[in-house]
Amino acid sequence: MTAPDAPRPTRAAELDRRLSVAPMMDCTDRHFRVLARLISRRTLLYTEMVTTAALLHGDVARHLDFDPTEHPLALQLGGSEPGDMAACARLAEQWGYDEVNINVGCPSDRVQEGRFGACLMAEPERVADCVVAMREATRLPVTVKCRLGIDDRDRYEDLQGFVHTVAAAGCRTFVVHARKAILSGLSPRQNREIPPLHHDRVHRLKRERPDLEIVVNGGFTSLEQVAVQLRGVDGVMIGREAYKDPYLLATADGAVFGERASPPSRHEVARAFIAYVEGRLAAGDPLLRVARHALGLFHRVPGARAWRRRISDHATRPGAGIEVLERALGEVPDEAFVAARERELASRAG
Repeated sequence: MTAPDAPRPTRAAELDRRLSVAPMMDCTDRHFRVLARLISRRTLLYTEMVTTAALLHGDVARHLDFDPTEHPLALQLGGSEPGDMAACARLAEQWGYDEVNINVGCPSDRVQEGRFGACLMAEPERVADCVVAMREATRLPVTVKCRLGIDDRDRYEDLQGFVHTVAAAGCRTFVVHARKAILSGLSPRQNREIPPLHHDRVHRLKRERPDLEIVVNGGFTSLEQVAVQLRGVDGVMIGREAYKDPYLLATADGAVFGERASPPSRHEVARAFIAYVEGRLAAGDPLLRVARHALGLFHRVPGARAWRRRISDHATRPGAGIEVLERALGEVPDEAFVAARERELASRAG
């Protein structure tokens, strides 16, 4: 199957990685990415990890199709055979992605059985071979997302050696999850929580390799934390918090990227997303598959529970349509109305 007519890929120099949302399985699919893009125009988005086998032997369009509004957008690949990685990097360019990223961080058993993900930190030469092959196959920037280390290979010198070898192959951007991965005995979720964070090691890496673009990932829950981190590294990647509370990205365009436009309200985002969902329903997507990504849109504001409950309870019912989201939105007080009411009450009290 040939790629669709796609926008020209963004040049490496144009990609701004000061803030990005991490690739997350079962989370950062095309529907979530549209939601995130409605909230922030500038934050770099990543796909879920896509394996080379899925692209070379499966339904390419199902894995690579995306909405044009999602740019800037990176494809994350899982694989370890240089030839396969090169072929998939070529597909990424044909489909119009802005970056192709190598997964050297996932610790799941399934990924280890495929000899990719975090276990590749023990094979920096193989990762370097993949980088060389991919750079020869595409004009896209080829980047690596890795851990501090794995198991007992968790000294700073191990990270230093891995980065040195892969950088020598031409990789200029490293996203470092500031935890090591424990490949036996911990689940992927436990590997996101139990190994301690060492952001200082990522900052040290940047000090020692100012020629590289270094992005830190792991444990960040606010843009205030992002601002602090940006004093010492080139970028910050936020993971689970951005999925649980996507509206935390609302002020990113101004706070991180210096834009002047006011952020959209949650209600404005919801209305735009409802219009997108309507189109996806017409294309045959089940309501819950698309709408579930918006469950956290009203996180910690009045009406959030009613919003979540109505979508969760009604989106799977036979014949469920766009009215489920419209009714759910009707149960959440509009921010503009609430603000105007508060001003009116304040003026009366004064």
